[in-house]
Amino acid sequence: MCRAVRVLCVAEDPASLATLKAAAVSAEWELTPGATQERAALDQVAVERPQVMVVFGAFDRLVETVSVRFPGMRIVTDRDAPGATEVAPSLEEVRGLLRGLPRPGGPVG
Repeated sequence: MCRAVRVLCVAEDPASLATLKAAAVSAEWELTPGATQERAALDQVAVERPQVMVVFGAFDRLVETVSVRFPGMRIVTDRDAPGATEVAPSLEEVRGLLRGLPRPGGPVG
């Protein structure tokens, strides 16, 4: 059985989050609800257990925290940030970068 990759999108406000989710959406993976605040993003990481986090905006501390706590998580950002796996300088590049990331393995829980 194949597992869908779960993707958490984080942006600075609801409109930016909607735009980021539209740029990231694909039948190949599942989007979590998304977040506009660091605390909400950390809560979703704990509950939703995404394999990928896409962050657009000034969330350097979030990126670094998640990369330390969850070293296997892939993190795509719109800027160079400590802990980022990939940088997508534009929304148009997000989906392509997500396609290039490895799928999760192991048994379905």
